[in-house]
Amino acid sequence: MVNLVAAQRPLINGLMKMAGVKAHSVEIQPGTVMNFWVPTETLNLKPKKLKAEGKTTKPPNPNKPAVILIHGFAGEGVVTWQFQIGSLTKNYSVYVPDLLFFGGSITDSPDRSPAFQAECLVKGLRKLGVETCTVVGFSYGGMVAFKMAEMYPEFVRGLVVSGSILAMTDSISEATLSGLGFGSSSELLLPTSVKGLKALLSVAAYKKLWFPDRLHKDFLEVMFNNRKERGELLEGLIVSNKDPIVPNFPQKIHLLWGENDQIFNAELAQNMKEQLGEKATYEGIKKAGHLVHLERPCAYNRYLKRCLASLHAIEAPKY
Repeated sequence: MVNLVAAQRPLINGLMKMAGVKAHSVEIQPGTVMNFWVPTETLNLKPKKLKAEGKTTKPPNPNKPAVILIHGFAGEGVVTWQFQIGSLTKNYSVYVPDLLFFGGSITDSPDRSPAFQAECLVKGLRKLGVETCTVVGFSYGGMVAFKMAEMYPEFVRGLVVSGSILAMTDSISEATLSGLGFGSSSELLLPTSVKGLKALLSVAAYKKLWFPDRLHKDFLEVMFNNRKERGELLEGLIVSNKDPIVPNFPQKIHLLWGENDQIFNAELAQNMKEQLGEKATYEGIKKAGHLVHLERPCAYNRYLKRCLASLHAIEAPKY
């Protein structure tokens, strides 16, 4: 029987082609390969040599600032950002990576930390010719984005983060899971049954979503592979309450939130804004949960464009 989710891939690929991005694999280091959706125009240009590293790359359009869209834990890059990519490509060179163990990205390294994901992303983007960028991160991708900004302040010029936190401390993890009625992060984010996937969607979305059970089953088969490694990624997220120190980020940081987010609620976002200081701003979107960019894509895109425009010399759209 045809998997309905897998059958949609050619359609999504076609939509991405129309939006001006194309899949491209990059070897980060021996044993580590990451998949990126990159601006098609960069793949059509002649290669040039990077003097610093001697790597072959193709330069992005210098007239368009680079924007990196980093997905969360329950879906790969273009599935997560399918409603945002086409909205941004007119003014930005949009790159959509698949994090390690998602969408064909793989490594033989035992490191499962967000810092390693951040390191591999920056190496890959530099090989693609990106010199500086703004990073948009959702949920797990937001934690990776924060790490990128902390580790590579000269590379990341600004952040937009949705439904995420600086670090998953053991107390935040316990409080979040207890409040949602789950025993572990794996139980919440790595469902093994249709019932489990429905439970995940019920806490991630503001409105009740209805799909036939077959579609849930097909989504489980396609989107939840590499379960062992993803479980290790979840374990690699947890840090002790004694360990986290809020970095002194030099970048501007925009927190763009679904006001009804049950996983990382608006109060948590407001507290994080205070921790980050005067360079951080918060914007809430009404009638939207954790999946704000999918539930209310038009509203999310309006706010996202304004956030990005404030970080670049581009006139903010008027509505």
